[in-house]
Amino acid sequence: MAIPGLTIIGESINDSVPSTKKLFDENDLPGLLELARSQDEKGAAWIDVNVGPRQPAFMADLVRRIQSVTAKPLSIDTPDPAIAEAGLRAYDLERTGGRKPVLNSISPLRLPMFGLTAVRPFIPILMASERYEPGAGCGSANRTAEETRQTARALLEEARRSIPGFTNDLAIIDPGIAPVGGDCEGQLKRVLESLALMHADPFFAGVHMSVGLSNFTVMLPSKKKDGTPVKGPLESAFLTLAMPRGLDTIIGSTVRKYEILPPGHPALACLEDILKLEGFDTLMRLKEFYG
Repeated sequence: MAIPGLTIIGESINDSVPSTKKLFDENDLPGLLELARSQDEKGAAWIDVNVGPRQPAFMADLVRRIQSVTAKPLSIDTPDPAIAEAGLRAYDLERTGGRKPVLNSISPLRLPMFGLTAVRPFIPILMASERYEPGAGCGSANRTAEETRQTARALLEEARRSIPGFTNDLAIIDPGIAPVGGDCEGQLKRVLESLALMHADPFFAGVHMSVGLSNFTVMLPSKKKDGTPVKGPLESAFLTLAMPRGLDTIIGSTVRKYEILPPGHPALACLEDILKLEGFDTLMRLKEFYG
């Protein structure tokens, strides 16, 4: 059963997922459509569609085909403006009962994508993990919660200027989660602290906040030596810490069991300890959890 208050954008139709990439490479459209149907049946609120580096026409065709088997709204997931435009143009609002698609994602380096609202109204995911450095003419990763909050604020201000009739509840902010298996720089702290900062700031009242949850455990083995599953519990531990800080949406699995963990649960204790540690000590604590 889903966690009350948690919205899931189904993650499975994504070229970066090896099993899905195989479907793409083999042009197995029935297999891709079955992923859409399955995620619909299992409770996804939106269904993510990421075709990787394929042509815009491919995205448009896939959007139409997916909408032939599900009435759930879609998340058009690409950093490429041409692919995003093709997906949005193909999207049938009537099929979803007027529910807008999500556009994943707009970062400080992709501000012109706000202009795609002229093609189709959408709910933007605002990626706040990096900021634009005017002097350098490029992006720079945010290292602190305050940098993340400032980037999110600037993106929200731009959304207000660029999207007619925009209100905060029509945006999803993503602070950018990092794999805990390689986190020697305090990224878990940054994400949780940035969520808390935004949740307490009246400027962000009404916004939704999200992460790509599977990225959190992407580098980790699935089980302990004794066969105990660990990815699900670690992701649930993250949700247990993040939801009171304002997280209400994830790009995640409709198969994995997410739950709010009780105090003292080993996975929750592991993350609580990691928040108190620095550098390589965080990885040693994770190794201890696996042991």
